[in-house]
Amino acid sequence: MTSTARPDYWALLGLSPGSDSEQLKRAFRREARRWHPDLNGNDVHAEERFKLVNEAYAVLSDNKKRQQYDQ
Repeated sequence: MTSTARPDYWALLGLSPGSDSEQLKRAFRREARRWHPDLNGNDVHAEERFKLVNEAYAVLSDNKKRQQYDQ
């Protein structure tokens, strides 16, 4: 069963909305390292979480996508 709910990218990265780009980059690197599939071979959910973290960073680091997401 797939979820149609949009994930909360800010919460996924552990940030509050309106965080600056430097905080965003640090949070992305922290979470990407934490959930990287090569470092979490025993965790079946790590790859999915890693993909979500990458998606969150892609949206929030692009000003146009970020404005669209925040609306």
